Amino acid sequence: MIKAAVLTISDKGSRGEREDLSGPAVMEMLKNAGAEIINYEIIPDDTEVISARIIRLSDDDGADLVVTTGGTGVSPRDVTPEATKAVIDRELPGMAEAMRSESLNKTPHAMISRAVCGIRKKTLIINLPGSMKGARENLAVVLPAIPHAIEKICGSDAECARP
Repeated sequence: MIKAAVLTISDKGSRGEREDLSGPAVMEMLKNAGAEIINYEIIPDDTEVISARIIRLSDDDGADLVVTTGGTGVSPRDVTPEATKAVIDRELPGMAEAMRSESLNKTPHAMISRAVCGIRKKTLIINLPGSMKGARENLAVVLPAIPHAIEKICGSDAECARP
């Protein structure tokens, strides 16, 4: 079973000024896919706080998957991609490209997403948009690849080819 953590990145949400809809939606999708949710938090748009949480979840809490929602756009406070890049060992550009590509079929705003996907040690990290609709749609694109990606990240020598 995949151990997953969800971080909603929102200044207003972290202050209790806005209800988080994307985090619970992502958790529901992950649970339906068989994941165990080991952590859910709403934290501010702060590079150091975001990076520290990803490190803790990966290194100390043993999360196989960390999914963030929010902070992937072009607003001055959107720093999730920078915080993620600061702590990953390797980027997985194909996942982010697939999310943007599919989202472009729905909205031209997808092209301003700066979402990053990558690996820290044995943890897969995926940035999703902050809107509930965007988070669901983007997660749906990569969800089928997540179990295999985590198997390979953790060192499985099973063949990658699918029948």
